Amino acid sequence: MNHFNTRLKLLRSQHRNLIDRQNTKVDQIHGIYERWKNPVVTADHIPLEWRFDLNPETNPLLLERIGVNAAFNAGAMKWNGKYIVVVRVEGWDRKSYFAVAESDNGVDEFRFWARPITLPETEDPDINVYDMRLTRHEDGWVYGVFCTERKAPDAPAADTSSAVAAAGIARTKDLVNWERLPDLITYSGQQRNVVLHPEFVDGKYAFYTRPQDGFIDTGSGGGIGFGLCEDILKPEIKEESIVDAKTYHTIYEVKNGQGPAPIKTDQGWLHLAHGVRNTAAGLRYVLYLFMTDSEDLTRITHKPAGFIIAPMGEERVGDVSNVVFSNGWIADEDGCVFIYYASSDTRMHVATSSIERLVDYVMNTPEDGLRSAASVSAINSLIDRNQSLED
Repeated sequence: MNHFNTRLKLLRSQHRNLIDRQNTKVDQIHGIYERWKNPVVTADHIPLEWRFDLNPETNPLLLERIGVNAAFNAGAMKWNGKYIVVVRVEGWDRKSYFAVAESDNGVDEFRFWARPITLPETEDPDINVYDMRLTRHEDGWVYGVFCTERKAPDAPAADTSSAVAAAGIARTKDLVNWERLPDLITYSGQQRNVVLHPEFVDGKYAFYTRPQDGFIDTGSGGGIGFGLCEDILKPEIKEESIVDAKTYHTIYEVKNGQGPAPIKTDQGWLHLAHGVRNTAAGLRYVLYLFMTDSEDLTRITHKPAGFIIAPMGEERVGDVSNVVFSNGWIADEDGCVFIYYASSDTRMHVATSSIERLVDYVMNTPEDGLRSAASVSAINSLIDRNQSLED
């Protein structure tokens, strides 16, 4: 009993110290945003009550019963004045689930709500769910769109890894009680990366999609797609168009996908997306921005060359190394923007910027000329303009 009490006291102290740890801003020379030093959510942030049997009679050695491997790829929104992230929590068993954590200031002291989200299943139960995007829609509901993974039904018996991905949809009014809707139907292959637009388009629900031939390979598909749905209770997209295609020798050469729902600005819709390219060390995931027209969501008006956030330092190490991924950001009423991103499928971070800075970056950064010579030409043009200031 003394061992149990001593160990429990230590665990509670360590957990409290982690939750209460203050974060610090790390200025970046580029001035576009600031990273914050500490991860905002990790596997160690998960409440002890979710992991340990705290009864000394049934767990006298106080061993962890339900282990947590990672906490990452979180949707985000402002809720009752708090900064909310809906985290993908992955257990030691490889199964993921969703859980809500909140912070007063958006950069530290994230605390999980009492229980993880109890997500209803469809008639064909999910094997795994992950990467929920949150959208506060003008119809009055908060929607969570996520990837639902099931075993490929036509896979040979010996094949225990082939999977089929679809877009699962759930909605809520309180982030506690969720109504599960049917999975989104499309006719363009599998869908691992789908986001609901916050406003109606021509009276219909609008989705950003990522059609691909298989669970892993985009194949002939790929790119950020767009399609309309008549009825959210019978979600179906009959036609998709590609808004932002994957392109040879770019940061989104292998695949790309919409991150969170876009932010509406006076200049257009601001989009955060991830791009993937192959390297000798494996796939590298980075984040980039672009802007679409205020009315025509399929027309890109501005798209800076290259990434805005790439893995740095310790962010490069984890379960799937050399990866940053975002499916959540928050634009405050004062114009401050909180970008929540995961590193290497392991932990959550935050970077902060403003609508003003991000719009300036998107609208005034040169686009990708798709050739080395074009990159040099853009540099020389900048040098020429700077030299003219000295004349």
